Amino acid sequence: MKKSTIPVKYGVLIAIGLIAYFLLLSLVGAQTNPAFSLGNGFIVAYGLYRAMRDYKLEKGSQFEYQKGFMAGLFTGFNATLIFTIFFAIYVTNINTSFLPEMLANWSSHYHVGVGIVVFVAAIMGFATTFVLTLSFMQLFKESWNIKKKHHSHPIKA
Repeated sequence: MKKSTIPVKYGVLIAIGLIAYFLLLSLVGAQTNPAFSLGNGFIVAYGLYRAMRDYKLEKGSQFEYQKGFMAGLFTGFNATLIFTIFFAIYVTNINTSFLPEMLANWSSHYHVGVGIVVFVAAIMGFATTFVLTLSFMQLFKESWNIKKKHHSHPIKA
């Protein structure tokens, strides 16, 4: 059986969506506002849902929970890696004033460098992927409910 290309395809598409959203925010000067991070969640959620749905359709009756779960994780991890690489390049080469602007919104007495911020962005992406994959698999897994026969039992008083 051939390997599915869905995690790579949707991982790249999610990353493109995240990058485009980030660049759009930077055009209007809103990229340092943490409230707009919610948009990232919607982009990842939509992409993961579509990836897992398409994976289930691709596998049909051969769909297994564990493999669907892994497809979701790999999709999100691919997207996170691509976006994290873009983010690292952006903050170190394209807009070097981004970090000081973003960190001005945080009250911190700690020295926070590029490495920590990029690491946190990656961890947030991985955590979002894990939670959304667990959630969406509840929609795609086969039910284990057994159909019960309805027997009429008189209620005794």
